Amino acid sequence: MKTNKIMDDIRSSISPEMKLQMELSVAIANRIYEILEEKGMSQKDFARLMGKTETEVSRWLSGTHNLTMATICKISAALEEDVIKVADNSYRPEYEYESLMAAEAL
Repeated sequence: MKTNKIMDDIRSSISPEMKLQMELSVAIANRIYEILEEKGMSQKDFARLMGKTETEVSRWLSGTHNLTMATICKISAALEEDVIKVADNSYRPEYEYESLMAAEAL
């Protein structure tokens, strides 16, 4: 397979932490895609549900956007699915939309 020397140099110069961040960002985007597919939702539907533009949602789903924990939690609550899971499964969120909306109104 032919490779691009410049891209190979860039890849080799990226820190392990940055590589991990990139991998996790792509994994989160892929998980959101999976959830949308399971629910039969389009990106447009998802943008409407989140109150965001399709452009912003497209950036989220590119796997290159650095989503905040707050945004990941809002996505999980809106989709009623875990976007990320931690090894300790003792924490199981309850998705209470009235409480979430009331808290956002404050």
